[in-house]
Amino acid sequence: MTDEQRKMLDRINKYAETKLADIDPQNTRVSFQLEALKPVMQEIANERGCELTDVFIEYMDLASEASVASDEKMKEALKDLNDGSDGMPPMLYR
Repeated sequence: MTDEQRKMLDRINKYAETKLADIDPQNTRVSFQLEALKPVMQEIANERGCELTDVFIEYMDLASEASVASDEKMKEALKDLNDGSDGMPPMLYR
């Protein structure tokens, strides 16, 4: 992920924190969540001189990439807790 991409992802996520603060993402349709993010994505598209769909696709790719990286980081952090050397059963992490 480039620095520019990271800035875009951070910008959209920061916007989402304010616009979607009162929703339960597990119980709210993704289409509703994305519709709420449309203004900031359109703003970025206008600044870049590209289509909204281009920003949307890039955002989805970057969000997926960030999610995988976060998951790997968590697995690594829990690795020592799950090695069984302390006699405790392993923690389950999905």
